[in-house]
Amino acid sequence: MSPVARPGLRAASPRVVVAGAIGAAALASGVALTATSGWLIVRAAERPVILTLLTAIVAVRTFGMARPVLRYWERLRSHDAALDDLAQARTAVYAALVPLTPARLPRRGRAAVLSGVVDDVTDRVEAQVRVTVPVVAVLLTGVGTAALCAWVEPLAGAVVAALVVVAGAATVVAWRTESRSQLELGAARADVTRTCELVAGQAAELQAVGATYTAARWVDRAHAEVARATRRQVAGRAGAAATLPVATMLATLGCAAVAVRADRSAPVLALLVLAPFALAEVFAPLPDVARAWARARAASDRLESLLRSTPAVAGDPSPARAARAAATTSIDHVDLASPHPAASADGSPAHVPDLRLVGVSASWDGTREALAPTDLHLAAGDVLVLTGPSGGGKSTLVAVLARHLDPTRGSYLVDGTDVRDLPLDAVRDLVAVVDDDPHVFATSLRENLRLARPDAEDPDVVAALRAAGLGGWFGSLPEGLDTTLGTGGRGVSGGERARLSIARALLSGRPVLLLDEPVAHLDHPTAVAVLRDLVAARQGRSILVVSHRPEGLTDADGIMELARPEVGLPHEVG
Repeated sequence: MSPVARPGLRAASPRVVVAGAIGAAALASGVALTATSGWLIVRAAERPVILTLLTAIVAVRTFGMARPVLRYWERLRSHDAALDDLAQARTAVYAALVPLTPARLPRRGRAAVLSGVVDDVTDRVEAQVRVTVPVVAVLLTGVGTAALCAWVEPLAGAVVAALVVVAGAATVVAWRTESRSQLELGAARADVTRTCELVAGQAAELQAVGATYTAARWVDRAHAEVARATRRQVAGRAGAAATLPVATMLATLGCAAVAVRADRSAPVLALLVLAPFALAEVFAPLPDVARAWARARAASDRLESLLRSTPAVAGDPSPARAARAAATTSIDHVDLASPHPAASADGSPAHVPDLRLVGVSASWDGTREALAPTDLHLAAGDVLVLTGPSGGGKSTLVAVLARHLDPTRGSYLVDGTDVRDLPLDAVRDLVAVVDDDPHVFATSLRENLRLARPDAEDPDVVAALRAAGLGGWFGSLPEGLDTTLGTGGRGVSGGERARLSIARALLSGRPVLLLDEPVAHLDHPTAVAVLRDLVAARQGRSILVVSHRPEGLTDADGIMELARPEVGLPHEVG
C-alpha cells in the first residue's frame, strides 16, 4: 500500500527504528551518567584507594561524551529518513491529487487543499521523528533502567517499572485529550487560512468599499477561535507535563525508602535513589509526543478524506476501444511520450483538432445538473465566445472540454472520436486553460512561463511574451527573464498577470486555448487590448473565450449564450 493510501500513521521504517535505538542509547547514557556520578561521589566520600575509583571515573567521562555524540547521530539519521519520506509523501499526494483536479477539489476550497498538502503531509511524516523515535528511545531506556534496578534490588526495580507505566498512561491520556480537540482546532486553523487568503487576495477591493476594518475583525475572530481551541486542546498535555515530575518525585522517594531497608553499600544505594530521578529527562518529550501523535492521526484522517474522492474523469480506454479509436482518428499526431504536443518551426501547432459536443450535460457532484444538454462545435482555428449568466454552466463546459469532467450524457468528440476512446493525457495535451485568477509564482519570469513547457528555450519564452502583448513590458525589465516576480520581487498588475497567463498558454504549444473569464477583473480598455492581442497571436489555434463581456472579440467566428439548466437550453453554434 502506498504511503498516501495507508490509514492512520505510517509504519515506522527500519531507519527510523534504528534512529530510535540510537536515541535510547543517548538517553541511557544520561541515566547512567547521573547514577554513576552519584555512586562515584558517595564512594569518594569514603576516601578509598584512588585506584578503586578509576573505573567509575572513566565511566562518567564515557557517558558524558557519549550522550551528545549519540544524540547528534540519532538526529542525523532520523531527520534524514523523515526528510526523504516527506519528499516521497508529497510527491505521492500530488500524484493522487492530479486525477481529482479540479472537479473534485473546488468544493473543499484552495485553502483546504493547500493546508492538506503542506501541513497534513508534514504532520503525518514528522510523526516518525516526533513519535516513533522518542517512544522507542523512552521505552528501551525505561525498561533497561527498571531491569538494572531490579537486578540490584527487586523492589526498587518494581518502583521504577511502575514509574514507566505511569509515564505511558499519562501519555495515552494526553493523546486522547488532544485527539478529541483536533477536529475543532483543524477547522479553526483552516478558517484562519481561508480568511487570510480572502483578505490578502481582495485587499484592494475591501479598501475600495471601506471594509478594511471589518476584514481585520474577521481575521481577529479567526485567530481568537484558534487560541480558544488551542487552550482546550493543551489541557491533556499540561496534565501529562504535571503528572510526570510528580510521579518521578514519588518514585525517587519510593526508591529511597527501599534503599533505607536494603542491605547494600552506600554507593549502590545512591545509584538506586538517583535512577528514577535520572528518568525525568527521559520522560520530558512525552507530552510533545502525545501532541504530535494526535496531530498525525488527524492529518491522516483528513488526507484520507481528501484523496478518497472518485475522479471526475474515466481513465484510459481499454485496449480494444483504443485500437478502434486509433483506426478512426487523427489524434495520433500527439506524442504520448512527451507532455507537450508537437509544434511547427514558427511555433504554431502542427495540428488543430476539431472539437464537438453533442447533447452534453454534466454535473460536479453527480446529483445536480450544472450544464444542460448542450451542442457546441469548435472548428479548427475558430474563435468562439461563450456568454451567459452566472450559474449557466460556462465553467462546467470548459471543464468538459479540458477533460477535467466527463459528461453525464451526450458525447464529446475530438476529430470525430469520442474522448472516452482516447488516452486521457492525449486529450488534455491538446488544451491549455486560462482562468480568471492566474497564479504568479515567487520565482523568475523565465520559470513562471516554463511551467507550461519545462524544456522551452529563452527565445521561445520571449516570443510568447511578445505574442501576449508583453514585449514593451519585458523590454523595461533590467534583469530580463531573470526578473523575480511575486513575493519579494517585482509586482505585476492585473493586466500583466492576465497576459502572463496567456503567454504561458501560448508557450505550451497546445492547439486549443480555453479562457475562463480571463479579463474579469480588468478595466474595459485593458480587457479589450488583452483579448485583441490574444486573437492576433493565436497562430491558427482554436480559442474558446468565456466572458460576461465579449469586448475585443467582435470578429469572433461565433457567439454562444448559455442559459441556466433550469431555464432553457442553448442553441448550437458552429
